[in-house]
Amino acid sequence: MSDLRIVTESPPTPPSLHDYARVPIAFDVTGRFDPSSGQVVPVARAFVKDYDACRGNHPTEWPQRWDLSRWWFAAAFVGDRRVGGAVVVPYAGDVEGYDVAAPDAALLWDIRVAPDVRRLGVGRALLAFAECHACAAGRSRMLVETQDVNVAACRFYARERYTLLRVEPRAYPTLPDETRLIWQKPLRLSPVTTGGEIPPAAQT
Repeated sequence: MSDLRIVTESPPTPPSLHDYARVPIAFDVTGRFDPSSGQVVPVARAFVKDYDACRGNHPTEWPQRWDLSRWWFAAAFVGDRRVGGAVVVPYAGDVEGYDVAAPDAALLWDIRVAPDVRRLGVGRALLAFAECHACAAGRSRMLVETQDVNVAACRFYARERYTLLRVEPRAYPTLPDETRLIWQKPLRLSPVTTGGEIPPAAQT
């Protein structure tokens, strides 16, 4: 998208978290990603998955659960309209459950794109921008968590050269039917762009 603009929004404040959450993260679940084969297994009944609706997961609730002072936020705009966002934890070990990760890893905490502009390059631009900032923070790997029900995300990260690091069935006590997938990608150190510019690799 030629009119896409990505800017940083750090440190976050409650109003910016409200704005960040205005971009929905919900998606339709029609299948499950099988990590052993890379194929998609249809579900018996399609449903809508909305991570923001889960207790404690809405962006405005994050400050009550985590220290966001070192987190990095980005927003994607088309004109004056916010169409996407991404959040990176520069040190993956700052988040419980990732403290076993090597100290060289950043964690892509959240990435979201407005439904009407999905599959138009916004997510790829946000991911490239996030990877540049992780490199600037001295990280040499990016980690990201998905679930097997998020087929579009699994395919997206696989296309962007992420590989599976861990497959964890029954990792979520309240969601026993979902499998936790941890993806990783080595990062090449590159200068981060400033002034709201999009990294050249993301301009597609």
